[in-house]
Amino acid sequence: MKNLLRIEINSNRIYGLDILRALAIIFVVAEHGEYLMPKARYKYINFFLFDGVNIFFVLSGFLIGGILIKILKENRLNSKLIINFWIKRWFRTFPNYFLILTILILLNVFFNDNFSLYDYKRYFLFSQNLFSAHPNFFPEAWSLSVEEWFYLLLPIVLFISIKVLKISIGNSILFSAFSIIISITLFRYFRYTTLTINEFWVWDITFRKQVFTRLDSLMYGVIGAYIYSRYIIFWNKYRIQFLALGLILYIFMKFNLFEFKSFGLFNCVFSFSLTSIATLFLLPYLSSVKKGKGVIFKLMTYTSLISYSMYLINLTIVQNWILGNIEWSILENFNRYVFLLTRYSIYWLLTVAISIIMHKYFEIPIMNLRDKIRIK
Repeated sequence: MKNLLRIEINSNRIYGLDILRALAIIFVVAEHGEYLMPKARYKYINFFLFDGVNIFFVLSGFLIGGILIKILKENRLNSKLIINFWIKRWFRTFPNYFLILTILILLNVFFNDNFSLYDYKRYFLFSQNLFSAHPNFFPEAWSLSVEEWFYLLLPIVLFISIKVLKISIGNSILFSAFSIIISITLFRYFRYTTLTINEFWVWDITFRKQVFTRLDSLMYGVIGAYIYSRYIIFWNKYRIQFLALGLILYIFMKFNLFEFKSFGLFNCVFSFSLTSIATLFLLPYLSSVKKGKGVIFKLMTYTSLISYSMYLINLTIVQNWILGNIEWSILENFNRYVFLLTRYSIYWLLTVAISIIMHKYFEIPIMNLRDKIRIK
């Protein structure tokens, strides 16, 4: 059993970024655990939770931006270069996503009489929430759509800025990032001025969970990658100050110390920007933490490695399909608190165990295959 769940750790991993990725998925899984707990108890957990998805966005932008900057420095930009980039990205994200999507479709085909595959065809193109509310089916997929459109659009914008507008490679990174940030921010402002938002769920599906209201979050990470590549001395010199500023911003955002109106201009338009900037400020320090040791190091690194699988399965697969189909009445009648604690513990155990197996026996073989494929 020990070998079944053992995962090898690459010595070249940056421990600080693993910490950030691990915390992000812990926040997400704990937030989704809200549905398994009474609100009176969950509020104490929520006190320590931050926006894990936004952390993923900025971190992804930082890592992908760094990859693109390195590629453009070492190679002449052409269509084959972009296609190779897409192949590597999609081999990283598509297989896990389509595996879980296929499982969910099969479960619904066999156990849901009202299910129609045609109604969910947009999931295969990540277009289910481009400009509209994300459907209830496979709700975790909303953020994956944002990520995939980022992977698709950023190289295209870079290609246009370099080949058509004749902007230098370095400046094209900033031009692309700021162009998308400004465009998406203006789009959110347009939404805010034309719609009436007075409830959390409306704000959630209208602003938080649509592709073209959230693409800018990843671009703050791209800007971080640019600064890291061009101004590394500045990046490292002020890493402590940036870390403190980022943490302060997170606290102010979490507890609304700015006292902004719940569904006013700030929360509908600029709150996503400020949260992304707060995450960006954490990166200089965390990217400098190269190594770690001990139990905490292994825990954080393992959690980081399986974070993608954890994100895909924790809510719909584990919580809805597995825990939702267990008969809990005997345990609930015996002692409600024992029932809640048991169910919540099983939720975490299953999420972690299934994710390790999925990462080791599906994700890693796919990644090994990816490294052998290249358009020449």
